[in-house]
Amino acid sequence: MKDDMKRREFIKGSAILGMSVAGGSLVVNSGMYHENTKRKVFRILSADRVNVGTLPVMRAFAGDQNDYVSPYVLFDEFGPVNVAAGSDPLRVDAHPHAGVTPTTYFLEGSGHHKDSLDYDFQIAKGDFMMFSSGKGAIHMEESGQQLYDEGGFYHGFQIWLNTPSAYKFADPTTSVHRVADMDKIETDEYSIQVVLGELGDAKSSVALHSPAFYYHVKMNEDARLDIPTDPTHNAFIYLIKGKLELEGGKALKDNQVVLYERGESLLNLYASTQSEFLVLGGQALDERVYSYGPFVMNNEAQIRQCIHNYNSGLMGNPALVNQ
Repeated sequence: MKDDMKRREFIKGSAILGMSVAGGSLVVNSGMYHENTKRKVFRILSADRVNVGTLPVMRAFAGDQNDYVSPYVLFDEFGPVNVAAGSDPLRVDAHPHAGVTPTTYFLEGSGHHKDSLDYDFQIAKGDFMMFSSGKGAIHMEESGQQLYDEGGFYHGFQIWLNTPSAYKFADPTTSVHRVADMDKIETDEYSIQVVLGELGDAKSSVALHSPAFYYHVKMNEDARLDIPTDPTHNAFIYLIKGKLELEGGKALKDNQVVLYERGESLLNLYASTQSEFLVLGGQALDERVYSYGPFVMNNEAQIRQCIHNYNSGLMGNPALVNQ
């Protein structure tokens, strides 16, 4: 009964949070060139600072803005945090997920993942992990062995990819994709790591239930870039650092996300300084999102089933995952 109460308290305390809206400043001396097929900016949001476990996080969105961010449902940047060698790991204790695929991508440092599916591994800079929770599983996340031994910066992203309704109760799986397995586009002005989806001849090897893309982009100062997208799909950009000029002379600053309207293809971008950012999107699922903490389903009955399954131990034992 005591364990059951702890689980219920965790679920209750895990409601996903929102974000704030930024006005979006204008660029005075524009370096942008303008195409007729450019996507229009819908809104610019500023990420909020929150804590997840002992991790400081910048949260761009969580459970809202679905018309513009689906098939994604939550976006967190963790760190950068300077971890001293030998210090206690930054950690999120064992917790459940169902109906959603948390993905983790490392810019710096290393991580340790352990779950109720008997996966226990280290992930490092450039690696991409998918925890496809399906009908439900438990995982623990913390900074990795390399950081414990050597110290350094811990920095990356956990972004939740929603699961289509047909696969909400599929068997859970975990997969890791190493940086050497990802296609990359490199020119004198920019580089693009294709984490999910495809861009030109560059393709990701990751299989997905529905079309989605995830690009890690670095642009040099005074560089211009057009990124083509399917006009019927959603697209958004999160700026890690630098300064980007968008269509209409709008400026994107650090820790802001720009949401685009559908209907056109190209994302027109100009970097006035060296800039690093993520570009994501895909086919909107066009399904009701019913979320309760770490469970993302399509209706209340499914959420109640997830809570029952977790409290009954059907997703695994948190105490074993925490060991």
